Amino acid sequence: MKLFGKAAPVAKKVKPPPTEAGSTWPAVLIGLFVAFGGVLFGYDTGTISGILAMDFWMDEFSTGYVNPQGHPDVSPSQSSAVVSILSAGTFFGALTSPLLGDHIGRRWALIASCWVFNLGVSLQTAARSLPLFLAGRFFAGFGVGLVSALVPLYQSETAPKWIRGAIVGAYQLAITIGLLLAAVVDNATHERQDTGSYRIPIAIQYAWSIILIVGMLFLPETPRYLIRRNRADKAAVSLGRLRRLPKDHPAVLEELGEIEANHKFELSIGKASYIDCFRGGMRKRQLTGMGIQALQQLTGINFIFYYGTQYFKNSGISNAFVITMITSSINVVSTLPGLYACDKWGRRPLLLWGAVGMCISQFIVAVLGTTTTGQDANGNILVFNVAAQKASIAFVCIYIFFFASTWGPLAWVVTGEIFPLKTRARSLSMSTATNWLFNWAIAYATPYLVNYGPGYANLQSKIFFIWFGACFICIAFVYFFIYETKGLSLEEVDEMYGDCRKAWKSPQWKPSVSFQRRASMSRPGGEEKKESQEGTPDVEKRERLPGEGLVLD
Repeated sequence: MKLFGKAAPVAKKVKPPPTEAGSTWPAVLIGLFVAFGGVLFGYDTGTISGILAMDFWMDEFSTGYVNPQGHPDVSPSQSSAVVSILSAGTFFGALTSPLLGDHIGRRWALIASCWVFNLGVSLQTAARSLPLFLAGRFFAGFGVGLVSALVPLYQSETAPKWIRGAIVGAYQLAITIGLLLAAVVDNATHERQDTGSYRIPIAIQYAWSIILIVGMLFLPETPRYLIRRNRADKAAVSLGRLRRLPKDHPAVLEELGEIEANHKFELSIGKASYIDCFRGGMRKRQLTGMGIQALQQLTGINFIFYYGTQYFKNSGISNAFVITMITSSINVVSTLPGLYACDKWGRRPLLLWGAVGMCISQFIVAVLGTTTTGQDANGNILVFNVAAQKASIAFVCIYIFFFASTWGPLAWVVTGEIFPLKTRARSLSMSTATNWLFNWAIAYATPYLVNYGPGYANLQSKIFFIWFGACFICIAFVYFFIYETKGLSLEEVDEMYGDCRKAWKSPQWKPSVSFQRRASMSRPGGEEKKESQEGTPDVEKRERLPGEGLVLD
């Protein structure tokens, strides 16, 4: 554990429950380090907002279009392509992640993903015209898509259950830090009148990638992946390292026994395909994972971070780059209470009240923007009430607080917890791909929805009514579909889906016996009679065998 140096004493202050054997600070530090992959995600998505508003970049990449301010620029359709092609790459990257994660391991898959990302950064840095820049954005997105699916997978398979939510949620914190770093660097270079204005922000991404690559060379493979590959001895060593216990310690052997028993049960019902993720009881879980990721995007957060600088600039805000730095800072700070609260108060209440807060904030921003601004004949924004505009920005910040402390981290926490090991890589890849599909749709459609001119909807601030409606849907989605997984092992989460059919009753559910004990029980004439719908995707409604309903984590 020398990799972590002086950071280790800080992690040692994290106290596990008295029933937890060994030390959990290695697993905590490893999970937090792997979350650094979120910096690649956040920085790459955040830096483009400032680059699109840089005068030199607009001059350099313009193909003849002139914006309403009379400045050479890329057209709205070209701007849409520049922003959205990253999300197209991430969509395919997320879907490809199981091919790497299930075959070469979670650790080496993350390392390979970083090199794909570096290829995209190289192409963008070298670009002096749109075609090469677009190609670079696609490959960078492909790498980010791989990372965005593999990081929560690695974290959820290594983190202790009592702090798993905070560790997986730290991925979102890293994303917000990446967004903040992008805003700071864009602000520092946007006045340069040379290629350094955009090349410096882009090339800095090499540093984030190299840090992750070097760190992953020292980290262990996940015990659950090693069990999946029939490497029980290496799994014991890996888990012992994570828990700081000898590989033959009873607590290590017991946890491995749970994992292995669940895995053997899954093998007994056959291998999983992508179609299996939608069969039987798995359908609910798969649609829940895809739904929460889609709704996370539809809350409107990436409208602010993709087009925020341009939007604030067009709305009459003189220091648009500074406002972007402020919103990014709020995004970072607001994530911290969410990491604490998700394991303290649970997933359901945070997601529910977060959706309520976002809904109210988006509605107020929409009303203020619609009633206090107008346009002249050329489409330029006219501000009738400066105080109302400032209030609108304040409520954007309040919205960011609610998002960053709830839906930001918890969407990743939920999708990292609800899938069984048999389908986890595929299920998580489809959930993450859904996030990026909606990310792409929003990035592509926004210029057409917001901008002025023939063929454009010219919604301007009215677009916040769309985000308000999506946030309202989030409230119902949480109540009917989100199960409370606080404090449960991944195997226990699987059992809960088999026993508890209604999400709103899940906070009262308690695990019965260990999966290992269930699997060892005899079957005298229908013992353990329960209908398994959630843990056995290809089994029809019937008597549950010992251990069914727990599909390995």
